[in-house]
Amino acid sequence: MVLLVALAATGVLWTAFAPRGTAQDTAETNEAVRAGRALYLQGCSSCHGLQAQGGSQAPSLIGIGSAAVDFQVSTGRMPLAAPGAQAERKDPIYSQTQIDQLAAYVDSLGGGPKKPVITQTEWDDADLAHGGELYRANCAQCHQAVGAGAPLTYGKYAPDLGKATPTQIIEAMRTGPESMPLFGPGQLDKADAVAIAKYVRHISEAPSAGGDDIGKYGPVPEGLLAWLVGIGGLLAVCLWIGARQKV
Repeated sequence: MVLLVALAATGVLWTAFAPRGTAQDTAETNEAVRAGRALYLQGCSSCHGLQAQGGSQAPSLIGIGSAAVDFQVSTGRMPLAAPGAQAERKDPIYSQTQIDQLAAYVDSLGGGPKKPVITQTEWDDADLAHGGELYRANCAQCHQAVGAGAPLTYGKYAPDLGKATPTQIIEAMRTGPESMPLFGPGQLDKADAVAIAKYVRHISEAPSAGGDDIGKYGPVPEGLLAWLVGIGGLLAVCLWIGARQKV
């Protein structure tokens, strides 16, 4: 009898004081998960398995989190058209709403890095100079000094960062896609990550003060162009002057 009274009192107290917004949020989340599962079964399950358990062609998606899904799908790397040394960036085939639904479904299967949210205040307060220091220390070795990308081994490469959005840049840091190392919050906190993203966008959007940037590949193509066009042109002019003097 005492137990029944206690249970009844607990139910009454819960009904009276429970938060009101939880049910609606859960319903919206469940709807996104259901829609995401339908999209997953249609476009992803053939490689990643019906339960996202992975297989011989693709890894398990359990525990990767929403950040990895948003990065891979929003950059068009997934779904993968054909296996190769590395998935290439291309236009996404899903809308952002569908990507969010896929991310919600995969996130429901197990924890992992969440899709980052960058507020306008965080972006405005990000230290551009500090972001440049962190980029040169941690990223330039592979992605090149101005983010133009560079080849790696076995047909892989560090991609050009010119089209990467701030969200995608931070997602790559948090999830470590392809050959990229993973940078967790213990190595680079959110302020550091946002500063790096801001610097990458800066070097990608800044105009070239010296004229044509020649693909931003650095001093090698610039030097080659100087030899072929500059010095080669001067030699041609010298030969032309010499030929006229003989006449």
